[in-house]
Amino acid sequence: MNPVQSVSIKTFEDLECWKQCRTLRLFIAKQVLPTLPKDERYRLGDQVLRAARSTTSNIAEGYGRFHYLDNAKFCSNARGSCWEVLDHLITANDEDFLKTELLDQGRSQVANSVKLLNGYMNYLKKAHTQEV
Repeated sequence: MNPVQSVSIKTFEDLECWKQCRTLRLFIAKQVLPTLPKDERYRLGDQVLRAARSTTSNIAEGYGRFHYLDNAKFCSNARGSCWEVLDHLITANDEDFLKTELLDQGRSQVANSVKLLNGYMNYLKKAHTQEV
């Protein structure tokens, strides 16, 4: 039996890409935002948090569309939001608001999120071509 087939996916919360993006979102909210200067929490902090929240919400919305092309499009949006998070982290580091250690942790979180999103998108494509 294929290992992918043995995993029961009942909701978007069962998706590994959603779980990883949730970890990224929580990393931003709990580890990055508190380190930003107060005035930047409302500028750069708001932008990075919105991007991080967009990762999980796009996966959830795509999951609810029930068509692989719609689902893949929302996953593509989530992937773009992951890269946006990384850009905001780089900006925070460039402007001395964020330590390099947290930037590196963020890079790792983003890379893991994108990797799992790419895998899920490939799965959607393969599952569709097997149906046809």
